[in-house]
Amino acid sequence: MHRRRRTALSVSAGLLAAAPLLAACGGGAHPGAAAVVGGDRIEVAALQAQVKEVRTAQQAAPEAEQLIQATGDLNREKLNVMIFDRVVQRVADDHGITASRKEIQQTRKAAAGQSGGEEQLAAMLLQQQGVAPGQIDAVVRRNVLMDKIAAKLGAGNTPEGQRKLTETFTAAARKLNIDVNPRYGTWDQQRIQLGAYRAPWIKPRPEQRTAS
Repeated sequence: MHRRRRTALSVSAGLLAAAPLLAACGGGAHPGAAAVVGGDRIEVAALQAQVKEVRTAQQAAPEAEQLIQATGDLNREKLNVMIFDRVVQRVADDHGITASRKEIQQTRKAAAGQSGGEEQLAAMLLQQQGVAPGQIDAVVRRNVLMDKIAAKLGAGNTPEGQRKLTETFTAAARKLNIDVNPRYGTWDQQRIQLGAYRAPWIKPRPEQRTAS
């Protein structure tokens, strides 16, 4: 098994630990939609396109079989990310926060430097988070926004800071009235995940960690 390495792209993840983040209401009938967030549809076709992009990248990798087996539930994984990106954007909009192209490029360059280069960064994100090369900028943008949100709220990596972020993101998610197609499961508000899938931005509570 590969050892996971941290880069600049994982700094913000710990700030959103272990408390309810996304609130969902199910039961709506939305043919062709994987989810509806803030009245905007996440089309099944758009979700499938992201999954196909990842599978194509995985199949071209030397460890193709291992990567594909490790991301068997890629539809839910990508849907988690697509919804979460919209929650992040709502919080950013509410606080007047943006991510410029220059900031994204600089952050990506720093992450690549920590990883040993662009190729190594792409390989690591494909392995760890099921991110295709063409999706890296979206990951970087999310992290830039999350860092700025944390800074704007004065929410450091402390229990108090995590609570403040959780409250902010929960409020934004409720306003978005997230409705997930039952085909992809339902939101578990306690674990902040869709079905049995655990989102990559969530760290388990200490009591949830298991010995490796």
